[in-house]
Amino acid sequence: MRRSRKLRGLVLLWKGFCYTLGAAVLAAIAVQLWFLGHIVYWSKFNPTSTAFMERRLELLRVNDRGARLRRQWVAYERISAHLKRAVVAAEDARFVDHHGFDWEAIQKAMAKNERQGKVVAGASTITQQLAKNLFLSGERSWLRKAEEASITWMMERVMSKRRIFELYLNVAEWGEGVFGAEAAARYHFGISAAALGREQAAWLAAILPSPRRYEPGGITRYSVDRAATIFARMDSAQIP
Repeated sequence: MRRSRKLRGLVLLWKGFCYTLGAAVLAAIAVQLWFLGHIVYWSKFNPTSTAFMERRLELLRVNDRGARLRRQWVAYERISAHLKRAVVAAEDARFVDHHGFDWEAIQKAMAKNERQGKVVAGASTITQQLAKNLFLSGERSWLRKAEEASITWMMERVMSKRRIFELYLNVAEWGEGVFGAEAAARYHFGISAAALGREQAAWLAAILPSPRRYEPGGITRYSVDRAATIFARMDSAQIP
């Protein structure tokens, strides 16, 4: 009798585990399909906002309830080729060649981090950065990294490199509440994205890692040195 009860208990536990696992798998599939649906839509239509923009706006409105983001969508062909080359040179030199992940850069970053004993270098591609900006929170976890990898893989298979880059240039942050190349050019230099020169483009690419530190015309030793390095690499940068 006891043995029979124990067996029934084990069967119930196993069924519960299977149902829970099945529900988790279905939920994960549903989330991926939600991501995929948005990616397919955004391959043709422009997003009105991104997860990262929404978070930044929430933070800005803590101190200013009327805060708004500076952003203006601009077509790919109306963005200076200098800025395109500068961003590729600064953020992802192999952008046109890889399929979302730069394994060589990842290996170099891992080796550098191991030598330093802490995380001092990353290897996120433009596609990975776009995946984070469009969909994900700022949380750092293995689950978020897995989501980022999945979204990156889908984007590279649904969208052209040109479309991925067009989206990136229009949603990247370039200042406090400043998003996209057009808003960046007007905020920092008072000109359109199409009119950006080589030096201006190199400086905008240089501040991408920490754009909120820079007010219009704000120059630091780091930004000048970084811009000079990017400037020297721009001619060899390949753009879609």
